[in-house]
Amino acid sequence: MATTNDLKNGTTLRLDGGELWNVVEFQHVKPGKGGAFVRTKLKNVVSGKVVDKTFNAGAKVEIANVDRREMQYLYNDGDSFVFMDTETYDQLNVPNEVVGDNANFLLESAMVTVANNEGNPLYIELPAAVEMEISQTDPGIQGDRSTGGTKPATLETGAVIQVPLFITTGERVKVDTRSGDYLGRVK
Repeated sequence: MATTNDLKNGTTLRLDGGELWNVVEFQHVKPGKGGAFVRTKLKNVVSGKVVDKTFNAGAKVEIANVDRREMQYLYNDGDSFVFMDTETYDQLNVPNEVVGDNANFLLESAMVTVANNEGNPLYIELPAAVEMEISQTDPGIQGDRSTGGTKPATLETGAVIQVPLFITTGERVKVDTRSGDYLGRVK
């Protein structure tokens, strides 16, 4: 058990009957009248829901042990994604539900961070941007190039993103993994 004075960004707490919450922001507040308190913004590890929660200063909180490891993505076996620890060569199956939309930007051999709590995979973190090949996109129409328009393009993983009209099939592009936005061409 720790106290609210030990909180910092990135700390994972176990609250409300065992749910895991990451501390996104925290602020110690000492008003002129009354006791001090800690105002926090917490993000649910599983659902991603963000809530504001206030604790009395010095209140006891349970800090969860979350093991974050750099792992290499190997393959998808249908029910789960298989990752390998590059130091111990241990393999870990992560259910499709945990990977979620990150699968759109996950290429074989990619290095990602996998978070575990008591042997249960909680989430994976991709790099902020990845380089991928455009597997299919329609050609841009001559004359539309000056408007700055976009068109749909299918990536090698099957995900569809919006790209500028001048991008062609077979080109490599940089994609933001958090939003799915096109960031630029890769030379």
